[in-house]
Amino acid sequence: MEIKELGHLVLYVRNLERSVHFYRDVLGWRQIVPGDDDTLPFPAAGFSAPNGRTHHELLLIEVGESAASLPVGRRVGMYHFGLKVGDSDDELRDALATVQANGVRIVGASDHTVTHSLYIQDPDGNEIELYIDVPGVDWRNDPTLIASPIKPLLL
Repeated sequence: MEIKELGHLVLYVRNLERSVHFYRDVLGWRQIVPGDDDTLPFPAAGFSAPNGRTHHELLLIEVGESAASLPVGRRVGMYHFGLKVGDSDDELRDALATVQANGVRIVGASDHTVTHSLYIQDPDGNEIELYIDVPGVDWRNDPTLIASPIKPLLL
């Protein structure tokens, strides 16, 4: 077997309306489910990136306000997922301005040599990396660059 690409991500969320607002209105995902004629058997919303790369890339399933919180600290499970927001620091600055204007919690900013990254949290505490690939970094011919020491990001 050979994995061709990462296909989609499914997240449980406490409040579907709040999470739809975050992913659609703040991060700019294109909502595709529910549509005008969809009748899902459970509360959910599906999204595709604006480029329409595939049928869906993100599905949110509401589990209610009483759902357990994500444990803090070191734990088994997802750490974060990354979303490429462009190819320049100007595009990353635009992303930063958008999340700041919407009161999104920023939990970090790192220069990984191959990427410049902002780390934010969604309304349920899932960590998301918003990143750009640094122009001119030839990690294909020098894969050791991927493991470069992490530096503070200066935008």
